[in-house]
Amino acid sequence: MTFKEKYSIIPDYIAPNTKRRSGQQIYPAVKFIVAHDTGNPQSTAANNVNYFKRSAKEQEASAHIFVDDKQILECVPALTGKTEKAWHVLYNLPTDNKMFGYNANDAAIGVEYCYGTNINADEAYKRYVWVLAYICYKFKLDPNKSIVGHHILNPGRKFDPVSGLKASGRTYERLLTDIVAEYADCLKQVEVENVIVNRSGSVKTTSAVKLRAGQPNTKATCLKVIPANTKLEYIDWTDSGESVGGISKWFKDKDGNYFWSGATI
Repeated sequence: MTFKEKYSIIPDYIAPNTKRRSGQQIYPAVKFIVAHDTGNPQSTAANNVNYFKRSAKEQEASAHIFVDDKQILECVPALTGKTEKAWHVLYNLPTDNKMFGYNANDAAIGVEYCYGTNINADEAYKRYVWVLAYICYKFKLDPNKSIVGHHILNPGRKFDPVSGLKASGRTYERLLTDIVAEYADCLKQVEVENVIVNRSGSVKTTSAVKLRAGQPNTKATCLKVIPANTKLEYIDWTDSGESVGGISKWFKDKDGNYFWSGATI
């Protein structure tokens, strides 16, 4: 089963063998995720990563991923390389061990939420929720049980991601609920022609179909006719398009055009 990859995760690594990136591998494996916010309103993902890179030799503090409204940047390898440790939670705290059996720096991925009046909160939140759900998928974690806020691990001293979420009118409790829903949605499957297909992937036409420009209906401009038995890649599907032969499920290609998978349209 595949996971719908809505966004790109861009590697922009801190130099290895420095205080912010030791190069040590996560051990024994990724066991949970810590949700953070930057605590620095107006700073973008790039701002934060660039600061970490400039100060790599100065301080033992880091995170794996920074998320804003435009980018998901990974500065310590987690999803785009062999997963390394990052220093995002103090070692002498007991809660991470009680909850998960491991120190967060040894066995958790740290994800930072960027916020502020210069950042589109809705877009940043969508990416934040998605990447947290994707990490669960990637490392076979239960999204209901495997995510914890920094404020829970270090109460009274840290308030993230509650503070960042509050700035955009959201709560930590809603974040957890939205991650579970996103995880389920990105794994959702649909049955077409008695074949189960994932949210993204490929299908084979059973007869000639017409690729329609930007709308899932037969009135949209036909861009080209695709022969039967053609393998087509798609990035999403909708079941709210015009019904054809009693089936209303249409697929969307990478250019935003639609086609129906079964019969001549």
